[in-house]
Formats: sequence, structure tokens, C-alpha cells
Amino acid sequence: MKSATAEWVEKAEGDFATAGRELGAAPAPNFDAACFHAQQCAEKYLKACLVEAGRDFPKTHDLSALLQLLLPAEPALATLRADLDWLTDVGIEVRYPGTAADAADAGRAVGIATRTRDYARRFLTLPP
Repeated sequence: MKSATAEWVEKAEGDFATAGRELGAAPAPNFDAACFHAQQCAEKYLKACLVEAGRDFPKTHDLSALLQLLLPAEPALATLRADLDWLTDVGIEVRYPGTAADAADAGRAVGIATRTRDYARRFLTLPP
């Protein structure tokens, strides 16, 4: 694995851990933070796969745009498109006043991040 890929994976794992911690925090979970860090985890794992595949990518937080660049190398990821679209939107919206995530949103976001992580780790030949 390329050293740059490993750095993206390390950052993605930090976001994955934070999303899970916030989802299950007691007594006061921060569902907004769980959604944001879930989006960040998915983004960083997609970027890790792109780096490993030798594919350039723009500076973006749009998960579908990153997915589109990765599909030639990993077509199976196409099944995540609708969920990644949703995660892009919720990950950004909850960072600003006027929108708040609830437990269902946070659970869905962490679930999408988990599936993206699973695909990415298989692509990168990393253990689950």
C-alpha cells in the first residue's frame, strides 16, 4: 500500500471511530457530529482508494463525484450511489443552523460509512 493511501486510511479510521462514539454516547449523543464524521469517513476512504488506484481527484466533499472517479477501478461501488448522495447532503447540512440530525439520521449515516469502509478495505486488501 502506498504511504499516502495509508495516511488517508488512518484519517478515515479516526472519523469512523468518532462517528460511532457520538452515535452511542450517553447521556448526550451528538447526532450532528456522528453524521459529519460518517461523511468524512466515507470521503477519506474513497480518496484512499483513488490514491491507491493512481487516480487524481479534485478537492471536493461530494461523495458521488469521488465515486464516479473510482467506478472504473471498482464497479461494485455503484450500489452505494444513492446512499452516498444522501450522506453528502446530511454531512454538510447538519454543520449549520436550521438543520439537526436525529438518532435515525445518525444511524443511517454511520451505516453508510460502515458499508463504504467495508468496500474500501476489501479494495485495499485490508482486514475488515
